[in-house]
Formats: sequence, structure tokens, C-alpha cells
Amino acid sequence: MTKSAVIGNIIAVAAAMAVWSAHGMALAEISGTGSGSGQSPDPHVILAQSELPANAKIDRNAGEERGSVTNLPLPRYVSLKGSEGNARRGPSLSHRIDWVFRHAGMPLRVVAEFGHWRRVEDKDGAGGWIHYALLSGVRTAVVVQDMAELRARPNPDSDVVARAESGAIVKLGECNPDWCSISGGGERGWVPKTDIWGADPGEIRE
Repeated sequence: MTKSAVIGNIIAVAAAMAVWSAHGMALAEISGTGSGSGQSPDPHVILAQSELPANAKIDRNAGEERGSVTNLPLPRYVSLKGSEGNARRGPSLSHRIDWVFRHAGMPLRVVAEFGHWRRVEDKDGAGGWIHYALLSGVRTAVVVQDMAELRARPNPDSDVVARAESGAIVKLGECNPDWCSISGGGERGWVPKTDIWGADPGEIRE
């Protein structure tokens, strides 16, 4: 790798999400360091912060369906407000817990509404009904392409300014129909929408 190939540092984001079933079976939680020491063996690898500031932007989504409670578009993206959120079989506390989301800032997709409850799903389609107070309108995304290249501009010929590991949860910024600006660990850049989950094809954000 030459100096001209990469401008800036490589992001090695330790932010990973773990989704636990009510039976205690868990998907793997990724540490991202590989050494267990909390320090990256590569001096050019930095660990991104998992906490995301509340800085929502305007969305322009031409979705026609609207929620019966909020009158907001369905489906739409939100994020997990705290570090834990119970997803239930139905929209009440009397329903069993199917999943527990365990990562602040995790992007989720709202697909239905009922009273104070929202039916959400993650990038793998897992989820259930979660109380609206556990959700935030702050937009985030999860990187699905390993070592995704963040570029200075929304152009495949633009300089690479950083990289992000698969599983990294990042803050979502501006989006045009094909690219989105993301940030994490003090780095910011543009990635193709196909490299992340948390924005719809054709969605525009300013």
C-alpha cells in the first residue's frame, strides 16, 4: 500500500453489535482488537468510540406508507437510544421477549406501529416490538463491507481517507442516491450505500 493510496488513518472500529435471544443464545460480539488487550497491534489502527452524538439531519424519503400513530414514513430507520432494548413478540409488556439489542446506536428499521410500540428489525431481519422510548431519531448505519473505503468525495476516483471494518456502527451524515457520508473514531468520509446498512437506495439526506 502506497502513501497515495490511503490518506489518513485506518479505522479499526471495535463497535460491534450483539443480538441475544430470550433463550440466551447469542450472536458473536466482536471486540475488533484480536489481542484481548484493548490495544490494537497496528499503530495505524484506532478504535472508534461507540457513543454517538444526537445530531439528526433532515431526511427526504418519498415513501408513501405512513405510520398510523406518528404519521411518519414506513418503513424508516431509527437507532437504539441506550445500551439495551427488549424486542417482544407483541406490542405490550405481557408479551415474551424474543430479542435483546445490546449496543447503543445500533441502526434499526421501523416497519409497524401500535400505540407506544414500534416493530423494528435489524440488518438480518431479527427483531420485534420495542417501546418507542428506547428508540432515537438519530440516524446511524452499520458497515457491511469489510475494510470499506471512506473517500474524500462521493466518487470512486476520490482519495481514500480512512477505512472501516465490517460490523462498525457509524454516524450517518449526508446521502445522495448512491453514496452516504459516515463518521466514526474521529474520521469521516463517503462510502457507497452498498457498503452500509441503514439508508435506502435513492434516499437523500442533507
